[in-house]
Amino acid sequence: MQKSEIARLQQYLQQKFGNANISLVARKEADDSVEVKLNGEFIGVIYRDEEEGDVSYDFNMAILEMDLPPAA
Repeated sequence: MQKSEIARLQQYLQQKFGNANISLVARKEADDSVEVKLNGEFIGVIYRDEEEGDVSYDFNMAILEMDLPPAA
């Protein structure tokens, strides 16, 4: 992804979630995706998809059960 595209996505996520601590970082091994970080901690990946001229983005966030608070 281009730097300008990454910046636009980052701004969108920061506004959508009301959190300026969200940052996107280009991945060295892939140019079709970026890492999503919250306060510097990796939380997911956004993949860019272009099909028939339409561009979309897929945000994948894995949540481990061990990271959840205890069940009530």
